[in-house]
Amino acid sequence: MRNRDGRDDTVGSVTRQFSIALVGIDGAGKSTQAALLAAWLTSVGVPARHVKNPGGRLRLDRIARALGRPDAISLLGSGLFLVTEVLVRWALLIRSVLWSRLTRQVIVMDRYTYCQYATMRARGNRGERLVRLLYRIFPRPNLVCFLTVTPPRALERIERRGKDLESQDYLAALDAGYRSLPEIAAFTIVDANLPTMPVHTALREVVAPQLSPPTVRHSPVP
Repeated sequence: MRNRDGRDDTVGSVTRQFSIALVGIDGAGKSTQAALLAAWLTSVGVPARHVKNPGGRLRLDRIARALGRPDAISLLGSGLFLVTEVLVRWALLIRSVLWSRLTRQVIVMDRYTYCQYATMRARGNRGERLVRLLYRIFPRPNLVCFLTVTPPRALERIERRGKDLESQDYLAALDAGYRSLPEIAAFTIVDANLPTMPVHTALREVVAPQLSPPTVRHSPVP
């Protein structure tokens, strides 16, 4: 594919700036699946990089607990915590977008702007319109996969990994937050209730038609 200036803007037959975002509630398996997807793409000849775009809540929660507070919100207050989360994610998104523009790699993103909007809706935070204005500089990914998982299954996974604390009520509110987003109609829904490898297989079947090299289209999906 050549752009208006006649320059080749592709890597093989893959658009240089092709980006994939995996979104969903905590416990949906976003990080695991993003890493697996990037590794698979690279293995079939499509260089890809997995990048994370968290809001920093886990690290802030650890700091809060070390200081005797239950979580970051109780330490910073809801307003300051929201500002911190929004700015941390903004900085990481800048890094992700710049990487996609400066390299020949497909970017597989663990979380994107939509995660911030859904989180704010789940918590009842105000200011989504302002955050959307701040985040409007970020391009829409070529493909957004919404990994859906029931709150009980998600909570089971979160408790098993033992890194963070969530309630089933919050996970349900977060799921509702995602489903209420105006962008939801453009998301590709992937059932993430299944074990890791069947979900990975489903993602490969979604991603392969989006990328044109025969090695991607015809690589076996176990």
